[in-house]
Amino acid sequence: MQDFVAKRVAQVPPSGIRRFFDIAATMEDVISLGIGEPDFTTPMPILDAGIRSLQRGQTHYTSNSGILELRQALASHLERHYGIAYDPETELLITVGVSEALYLALTATLDPGDEVIVPTPCFVSYQPEIIFAGGTPVPLMTSVEHAFQVEAEVLAAKITPKTKALLIGYPNNPTGAVMTRERLESIAKVAEEHDLLVISDEIYDRLVYGDHKHVCFAALHGMRERTITLGGFSKDYAMTGWRIGYAAAPASVLAALRKVHQYTIMSAPTTAQVAALEAIVCGEEHVQAMVAEYDRRRKLIVSGLNELGLPTFEPLGAFYAFPNIKASGMDDETFADRLLKEERVAVIPGNAFSADGSFVRCSYATAYEKIEEALERMRRFMSRHG
Repeated sequence: MQDFVAKRVAQVPPSGIRRFFDIAATMEDVISLGIGEPDFTTPMPILDAGIRSLQRGQTHYTSNSGILELRQALASHLERHYGIAYDPETELLITVGVSEALYLALTATLDPGDEVIVPTPCFVSYQPEIIFAGGTPVPLMTSVEHAFQVEAEVLAAKITPKTKALLIGYPNNPTGAVMTRERLESIAKVAEEHDLLVISDEIYDRLVYGDHKHVCFAALHGMRERTITLGGFSKDYAMTGWRIGYAAAPASVLAALRKVHQYTIMSAPTTAQVAALEAIVCGEEHVQAMVAEYDRRRKLIVSGLNELGLPTFEPLGAFYAFPNIKASGMDDETFADRLLKEERVAVIPGNAFSADGSFVRCSYATAYEKIEEALERMRRFMSRHG
C-alpha cells in the first residue's frame, strides 16, 4: 500500500512535537511545558454566545466566506488596532483555524517548484504545508544574536528566480521573538524590490508584552497589495478547540483562497463563528487579563531558566521560552527525552521547529504553580547533568 502514497507526503516526517506528547500520555505526574495552547477556558460570555446559537437552531452552513457580521466586526477590529482597512465582502475569509488559512494561502498561490523562504526556527507546519502545496521551502536561519529576527540582507541572498513568497510568523513560535517596525520595513523593501508575495501568520498578535506593540505587516507602506494576513481566535481568546481563524488579502487573491475553501471545507463551523463574533465585540477585557497572567508566567520561567544555567532569550510575544541547553552536555532530543523520563517534565526539542540541537521550547501557557514545580524539577535535573 505504501506505493499509493504521494512522494511529497511520504518525504515529510511526522511532527516532532507529537512523539513527546505520546510518551507523556503514558506517564503519571507529568508537568507539560510542551503544549502550545492556552490553559484558560474560553471566557464565559464567548461560551454563552456559542451555546445560545445552538439553542436558536443555528446549525446550518453559513456563506462560504463566513457570517457577514463577523467579517464586518473583524474588519473594524483590524482597522482599529492596526490602521488597515479590508472590505468584509471581498477581502476577508473565515476559516477553520489558522491552519486552514495557511493551507489555503499556499495552495491558492503556489505552482509546482515555486520557492517559499521560511525564517527558522518556525512553526512545525510551515515547511510541510509548502511541500504539500507543491512548493519548495527555503529555510532562512535566524539567530539569538539577532533576536531571532529576519535580516534583510540575509533574506535578499536567499532569493532566486524561483522565489515566489516569504512566509513569516511573528510573534514567533517557538522563540517568542517579535520583529521591530524598522526590521519589518527593511523586509518590506526586499519584498517590493523582488516582487514577492508575503504570507504573514499573526496568530499571536495580541499576546505581546512590555512596551512592544504588534505591527501588522500588511499595514506597512506598499505591503497591503502583496500580503496575505493570517489570524485567528485560538490564542488571543483561548478558543483553540473552536477551530476558527481568518485570512485577509486583496480581493483578487482572496477569491483564489475562497475557491479552494469552497471546494474543501464549504464554511467554518457556524457555532464557532457566532462565538468569534462575541469575542471581537466583548472579549477585550478577557484578552488583557490573560496577557497580564502570561506576562507574570513569562517573567518567572525566563528568570528561572537563566538561574539554572540555561541561557534564555527574552520572549516579547506568544507564550514560549526557548532556552539554550548546551550546558547540559546533551542535544535537544536527549535533553527532552531524559528530562521527561527522569523528572516528568515535558519540553519540545528545538529541531521540531527547524532549530539546531541547542534549544528546547518551553510553553508557559500553564499554571504559575506548575511552572514553579517544573523549574524545581529541572533544577534537580541540571544538578545531575549540568
